[in-house]
Amino acid sequence: MNRIAGSQRAVAYREYRRRFVPVATTVIACLLGLFPLVVTTPLVPDFGFLVLITWRLLRPEIWMPTTALWLGLFDDVISAHPLGQSMALWTLTFLLFDLIESRVDYKDFWFDWLFAAGAIILHTSGAWYIAVLMDSPTPYSLMLPQIGLSILAYPVIARLVLGLDRWRLAR
Repeated sequence: MNRIAGSQRAVAYREYRRRFVPVATTVIACLLGLFPLVVTTPLVPDFGFLVLITWRLLRPEIWMPTTALWLGLFDDVISAHPLGQSMALWTLTFLLFDLIESRVDYKDFWFDWLFAAGAIILHTSGAWYIAVLMDSPTPYSLMLPQIGLSILAYPVIARLVLGLDRWRLAR
């Protein structure tokens, strides 16, 4: 047994933790949409998307833009969105984050919150527009509380993801 690395089992466990915690937490957050919560207006944030963009803003090196494609497919199937909605919107968000991060040199929590707010507005507006294209006459003003609550929920989700990231990288 090596005292520096620990046992082979501990090393393997750490490697699995490093690899699968971001994906598993995003999948679990998508599964939160299965809980029966009845509301008359859209108020509940899309937790899967919030966890996804939080991981992407916290650790941009762990995911490629194509990862959002298959995670979006999973979210479309679980949340009963039109097939391709989350796939397109999540991948577009990742590509926009890559574009913004290639141009911005300085980044901190406030910039992350600003980028997340823009992504939340883009995602919710895109989902609303897709619903309108599918003959759902929903006024955009009904989406504003969900946008506001999602933007306000981002720091809480960021704190949870940061704790999970510290646990993921711990020895």
